[in-house]
Amino acid sequence: MTVGGTGDVLAGIAAAFYARASALRAASAAAFVNGRAGDLVYLEKGFGMLATDVVEMIPQAMRF
Repeated sequence: MTVGGTGDVLAGIAAAFYARASALRAASAAAFVNGRAGDLVYLEKGFGMLATDVVEMIPQAMRF
């Protein structure tokens, strides 16, 4: 994803996970969740996505 702000979303997810897990696990899980959320947004909106769309899709991505 090259949409402005998605890196910030990834950093936020990683920081949240790092509060509960090792850095490696947090980074791995954050990358997966961020990518999955992006995939779900793409299926719904195509290439016209915003970083806020990815944030809103995080709960669904975590159910995967």
